[in-house]
Amino acid sequence: MSLELRGVHKDYGGVEVLHGVDLVGRPGEVLAVVGANGAGKSTLIKILAGAERMSAGEMWLDGKRIEPRSPHDAHAHGIRTVHQELSLVPELSVTENLLMGNFPRRAGLIDWAAAHRRAAALLTTIGFGAINPRTVAGRLSVARQQMVEIAKALVGDPRVLVLDEPSAVLAGSDLDSLFALVRRLTDRGVLVVYVSHRLAEVLDLATSIVVVKDGRVVGTTTPAETTEDELIRLMAGRRLAQIYPDRRGAPGAPRLTVTGLRRPNEFRDVSFTLHAGEVVGLFGLVGSGRSELARCVFGAVRAAAGEVRVAGGGGDFRSPAEAIAAGLALVTEDRKRTGLVLGLTVRDNIALTTLRRDTRGGLIDRSRQRGQVSTMVERLGIQPARCASMPVVQLSGGNQQKAVLAKWLLVEPRVLILDEPTRGVDMATRVEIYRIIDDLARSGLSVLLISSDLTEVLGASDRVLVMRQGRLTADLPADRSTEDEVLAYAIEERT
Repeated sequence: MSLELRGVHKDYGGVEVLHGVDLVGRPGEVLAVVGANGAGKSTLIKILAGAERMSAGEMWLDGKRIEPRSPHDAHAHGIRTVHQELSLVPELSVTENLLMGNFPRRAGLIDWAAAHRRAAALLTTIGFGAINPRTVAGRLSVARQQMVEIAKALVGDPRVLVLDEPSAVLAGSDLDSLFALVRRLTDRGVLVVYVSHRLAEVLDLATSIVVVKDGRVVGTTTPAETTEDELIRLMAGRRLAQIYPDRRGAPGAPRLTVTGLRRPNEFRDVSFTLHAGEVVGLFGLVGSGRSELARCVFGAVRAAAGEVRVAGGGGDFRSPAEAIAAGLALVTEDRKRTGLVLGLTVRDNIALTTLRRDTRGGLIDRSRQRGQVSTMVERLGIQPARCASMPVVQLSGGNQQKAVLAKWLLVEPRVLILDEPTRGVDMATRVEIYRIIDDLARSGLSVLLISSDLTEVLGASDRVLVMRQGRLTADLPADRSTEDEVLAYAIEERT
């Protein structure tokens, strides 16, 4: 089913964010849309999904002009969208999320056995059969929840499937399953609109590529006619000759020491040391225990055995508050669920960690707070520059991530744990985040960088720790290791 946008404009309160966008996608194609954060991709996706209405322009589907007025209306036209931000009901099971409004019934009652079988069959058909349909969705990892989101969109057998950053939290076999699914869908004649910041996979999967910058289409090409460097030039307006900073010198004294840490069904016998001025990458496939380990080190959950110590700051934290007091900070993997309070302004979000410090006689010292936040906005390059009084939800994904980072830097940590810090962030903003991480390390901070992007782990780190099924399987020098070597330690038993 061909999809065509002609001269699409969108403005919010007189501020135009899309300026006459044109694009065409045909049945059986993968139409990739790439662009920096704030380029207008999210607005474009919302228009396709029926969540926003265009201010001007036309949308044509299979030769007929349409204008979806709601997501339900878009579904009726055969358009389904998987948004980057999860929309599952976390208290319900996978089956309930997948079949909501479409349950099999017997004698007027839901036939739960049949429902679970139907959900399991769907998950298996699309390559996600490892997910138990009876599991409560909120107990799944973010990666598994993303898989369920994709499965949910396929229940209605869409003819146009819009995927917004579908691979951002996937790695290894899960990523392979996603790519295989996309190819099966296109073989069936589905048009897949694929929005991603991972340019290598765009070049591998796409039939055609549309580059959006500042609300305009600045390039339309094919993988055969372009390169990753050329796409970056179109997106950023300049070439990025070097993505990762130069290697740092020798690290300093031990800063964080983890010894024999164990938590049943999550990880066991984990021991490692972070040094001052060092960036250590932590890589592992989904289910390896990476994020669970980070939460335990930070005191969000208690270990069954083992020890965590911060040099000069105590350890074995019973709460995040104790960890923060000792000099630890944790940027979680899901900024909108656990990193930000979306109803607050940028200023109030960044200042959350220092409220007690900024309070005098029961009153918040707003002047001090404004000064601190202004300094952080400038230091991290959060855009727009005068964003402090804006609702944080109005920032692009990359700038929201910088706001989360700013919040934790205000507590002046000695150890910073970053869990998927570039998830859903474009390449230009990634380079800025890598520069920030490098500056922090050079100032003496210890950084634990958790990422499912293997290229990122090797490029931004000094050492790489590898996890497999809850155990650390390797401690490797990043500059002398290959992706194949690291992946082998993440997948295979090695002696």
